[in-house]
Amino acid sequence: MKLRVRLPWSFSGVRLRLLTGLAVLLTAGLLASAASSTFLLREFLNKRDETTLRASADQFGDVIARGPQTADVDHLGALFGPSHGIIAVDADSRILATTGEASSAAAMLVSLASTVPPGEIVTHDKPDGLKNFKAVRIPSAGLTLEQGPGKRPVRPTALVLALDTSVDEETTEEVTQRQLFLVGVALALLLGLAAGVLRLGMRPITQMAHTADSIAAGSRTERLPTRGDKRETDLLAEAVNRAFDAQARAEASIRSMAADTSHELRTPLSTISGWLDLYRQGGISGPGLEKALDHIENEVGRMRLLVEDLALLARLDAGRLIDQVDVDLTALVASVVEDAEIIYPDRSITLAPAQPSPVRGDAARLQQVLRNLVGNAVQHTPARTSVLVEITDTGSAVHVKVSDNGPGISPEDLPRVFERFWRAEASRSRAYGGSGLGLAIVEAIVHAHHGQVAVDSEVGMGTTVTVQLPHPQGRRDT
Repeated sequence: MKLRVRLPWSFSGVRLRLLTGLAVLLTAGLLASAASSTFLLREFLNKRDETTLRASADQFGDVIARGPQTADVDHLGALFGPSHGIIAVDADSRILATTGEASSAAAMLVSLASTVPPGEIVTHDKPDGLKNFKAVRIPSAGLTLEQGPGKRPVRPTALVLALDTSVDEETTEEVTQRQLFLVGVALALLLGLAAGVLRLGMRPITQMAHTADSIAAGSRTERLPTRGDKRETDLLAEAVNRAFDAQARAEASIRSMAADTSHELRTPLSTISGWLDLYRQGGISGPGLEKALDHIENEVGRMRLLVEDLALLARLDAGRLIDQVDVDLTALVASVVEDAEIIYPDRSITLAPAQPSPVRGDAARLQQVLRNLVGNAVQHTPARTSVLVEITDTGSAVHVKVSDNGPGISPEDLPRVFERFWRAEASRSRAYGGSGLGLAIVEAIVHAHHGQVAVDSEVGMGTTVTVQLPHPQGRRDT
């Protein structure tokens, strides 16, 4: 199988989505910052202009209030400032004189200022390339303005003070343009940095992908790299590794089960084939033929039992439902012990006194569990070993203990007693016709009844198998 190489851009979909989201957030944030800065600058300049204009209006008002005054209009405009302008008007709002920057929009400013009460500031936004102004109208009774040689003095009834704000607008626009430029530069730099950070951050995932490809190519012992820092990538790698380990165990179990099954079937098939070959060669006749048929029938029965056990395990592994009826476990155990006493009359098999113990399940399968446990205790212990069966009803669960005082099971063998086809003493098990599936079937049936099974053993002291089944009153799913 050819190893498929993952290019760095194989994760570009994730990176692109992350970069796109980050770009949107950065753009929104930077633009919001630029917009707020521009707004605050505009507000600051606007308030500064209004403050300056009001201060000038108050100053003029104080001078005019002192009594009749005469002033040169040009000198007055120079005193007011280069960005300011003065428009003198009569009672009919006709323009008598202008000075400074206000001359370009005198008519418009006078018209605007006449629409509001004296002392109130109005704003004139530039149309067609003209300048922007803020203006205020103040009464000027008693003021005489001289316009220079050859011109007649004028006595205005009001002055319109104007302030050119075009410079502020140009400043704001220039600041806005520079901010937009800086936003673009900052966005490019930040996205470039983010792409580098994402590349470094995605490196563990890239390594995981390479390792997964190696495992898919046949390197089953290889696992995803972890750092032990419990980060998200580590948690992901550990979860995937657990899945690989479970798959490896399942595959090993299937291979082992296939090998064990073929081994178990090979012996009876060889026996049957041998007797048939002997018959075809004429080596069996008369009474020997009956003996050969008995041997063949025994081996067929052995194979049938193995196939039935395997089929039962397959059904239980598939999670198929079992019968759910009320069963008195004490009565069921009593019948199994009674049968065992008849089958093994020379063995001490005892049932401790017990009250009726109701459970809910499949009576035939539960009886099979008890037969397997009692049969194992009898078959795999010496002839003088006694077997004791005890039943305890705790109210929430029913416990069945099958104990013997035999040689026990070694500590290294104890964890394997529920493995399929495993035997502590293979030759003895086969001598008794065992397939190595007895305890595996017990465990599968008990788990199908939502119960638990455990084995305790000590070498030289004996073995105890405990089956715990839920009491009908203690289960919520009944």
